[in-house]
Amino acid sequence: MARDRQEGQFSAGTVNRDPNNAGPSPNFHFTVKVRPCLPGFLNSVNLKYVKLGYHYLISRSHKYRFYFFIAPLLVILIFTWQTRKFFNWELDLYCPKFLLGISLALILYIYYKLAPCSIYLVDFSCYRPPNELKISKEEFIQLATKSGDFSDASIEFQQRILKNSGIGDDTYMPRVVFRPDYKISLKDGREEAAMAMFGAVNDLFAATKIRPSNISILVVNCGILNTTPSLSSMVINRFKLRHDIRSFNLGGMGCAAGIIAIDLSKDLLKAYRGSYALVVSTEAVTHTWYKGNDLQMLLPNCFFRMGAAAMLLSSSRQERWRAKYQLKQVVRTHKGMDDRSFKSIRIKEDDKGTQGLQVSKDMMEIGGHALKANITTLGPLVLPLSQHLHFFTTLMFKNKTKTTKAYKPYIPNYKSAFEHVCIVATSRKVLDEIQRNLQLTEEYMEASRKTLERFGNTSSSSMWYELSYLEWRRRIKGGDRVWQIAFGSGFKCGSVVWKALSRVGRPKRQSPWDEN
Repeated sequence: MARDRQEGQFSAGTVNRDPNNAGPSPNFHFTVKVRPCLPGFLNSVNLKYVKLGYHYLISRSHKYRFYFFIAPLLVILIFTWQTRKFFNWELDLYCPKFLLGISLALILYIYYKLAPCSIYLVDFSCYRPPNELKISKEEFIQLATKSGDFSDASIEFQQRILKNSGIGDDTYMPRVVFRPDYKISLKDGREEAAMAMFGAVNDLFAATKIRPSNISILVVNCGILNTTPSLSSMVINRFKLRHDIRSFNLGGMGCAAGIIAIDLSKDLLKAYRGSYALVVSTEAVTHTWYKGNDLQMLLPNCFFRMGAAAMLLSSSRQERWRAKYQLKQVVRTHKGMDDRSFKSIRIKEDDKGTQGLQVSKDMMEIGGHALKANITTLGPLVLPLSQHLHFFTTLMFKNKTKTTKAYKPYIPNYKSAFEHVCIVATSRKVLDEIQRNLQLTEEYMEASRKTLERFGNTSSSSMWYELSYLEWRRRIKGGDRVWQIAFGSGFKCGSVVWKALSRVGRPKRQSPWDEN
């Protein structure tokens, strides 16, 4: 049984129900087995990733050099002022004020040059498509059947997957993919991407009152659709962004691309202090649609839905007073050096030459190992001191008693480091396994499950729909820490940690979670 769990999440086969007929029989039964194979996170700790996490912690401590430099200077000034009478120093009345002014100016200059640069999430917006694009699970199967592209076995497979997917009946899809003569085209992909991206960016500009000319950095990510001109150029052309903007277009990185875009924007904002960065995350359903009968390539059809999110980030200290969140940590893990991980999610052609996105049967296991490595690295950066002490105490106890075989390592409680968790909404099965392995309560999982039900898998933008849900439900309080987790092709996993700067209520503008 353990070996079966390692073989994959999905397996398919045909069973001949006519024992008297050795040849092909029209009466056959198609079976699909779904097996969880996420590794047990809480059974072991890979010290390699623990060491890497502490390496990040130490290497990032240089950002506090300002405080170590200023503290001795302040001590010297205070000591000089307090001992002036003991040494019979005769100071002019204006001399102390002059020295104090010079000292304050020097402190302010050093603070500006050496103080750590904070990155703020000013605001974000999630796009909700028009109601005419809503599609229920029943309608999905009806349209797929009428298209004539799928066999009866494929229709049955998709129906079974949708039933257990966790997706509701109010998600959004472009109807064009169900046309019998539909062929993947750049025209349809551009139209879908433009509708989603422009809608999200328009809403963001209206909410923040920021002018497009103030945007210095633009990062756009979309996994499958890559055009010339790029999607980032489409945004620049639509909103007439400045001619010297630093623009980047990320493609082929799957659901984890949203975190990669945040990481790239963070580095650029630190290099160009006081700037604004616009990040846009989306996916094109018209380019992920598959019209064949390979079961592993039919899974994306069942899960992917329309969506996009736009985020405004800034490294300006003035934005702290109106920003919603401050970026605390970004940790990225890549497993691409392993061939099985590298090939777990990829675009390919089936035996008949039909292009689609293939999801390996080992995807759950591969994703689990990547996620485990990522959170083990993240732990030293976010866990409270008590968890660090407990972890190292158990390690020392293990080495002292040499009871390695009977030793069960202490796994830190990640719930102590975060008030909210936003896991990329892939499928109900994946969310169930992550909840079980991390021992998360239903309250932690609510945003992810509701997003999957209401909007489906919107790829890299889904974690922003989840954060939007938490705001809509007035769950975010000042000081709360939000952990966003995403993983995608490659295979890679990423984590982003935000800290709420104040209590965040429902947005004054329309939320994607508002009733129709």
